[in-house]
Amino acid sequence: MKFGDRVVKPDVRRLDDMREVIYDKEWLSNAKDINLYYMYRDLYKNEHDRDLLISHDLRYDITIIPPFMLGSEYVKTMGHYHPQVPSTEVTYPLLYEVLEGEAVYLMQREDYKDVVSIGASTGDKVLIPPGYGHITINASNRCLKMANFVARSFSSIYGIMKEMGGAAYFLTENGYIPNKKYSPIPPRKDIHAPGNDVLADFGLKKGREMYSLVKKPDILKYLTSPQDYLDLFEIALS
Repeated sequence: MKFGDRVVKPDVRRLDDMREVIYDKEWLSNAKDINLYYMYRDLYKNEHDRDLLISHDLRYDITIIPPFMLGSEYVKTMGHYHPQVPSTEVTYPLLYEVLEGEAVYLMQREDYKDVVSIGASTGDKVLIPPGYGHITINASNRCLKMANFVARSFSSIYGIMKEMGGAAYFLTENGYIPNKKYSPIPPRKDIHAPGNDVLADFGLKKGREMYSLVKKPDILKYLTSPQDYLDLFEIALS
């Protein structure tokens, strides 16, 4: 991918990386390893933007998920949780934007007592608040291209999803199927991506690509210091 003045190579997530979290084990038993999705990390259009991102502890990424069926399950990301901000009990949030296509963001609280499915399409922004793990699903026949802003100073936690065999629900051609490793199965709430009234509180607009916020990184401080914005996050899932 060419982004700004650079040609950036992706990190590639392959089927063999994700065997623990896939629902259709019968299909998986005969499936060959293939590329599933592509992660272009730490993007910037010029050196000035790079310096702004680094100085504010931010990173801008793009992920591309082509349409594909994992047997009866729609293609998805591995799924992960975020660690706590140092010296706090608050985990790092994440901000997504759908650049092209359609996405389902399936997020679940760390104690598994709350699961939320958010449908989003081109131009929509979705905030993953503190305390939630998440996966992204492409349940369409179109390529999904999405961007994200996130704090750059931590590593994601993948082990929990692997141990549980995936998230609390699998999205298949027959709808959502509960993951029996979760007991009891947590209830699921299905909502749409927030509208402009909610986005404005986070410095966002539906029709404007959020990369422009690189020029105003202070607006995104809730991503690096979420412990100071807990009241704000309460509206993220409203």
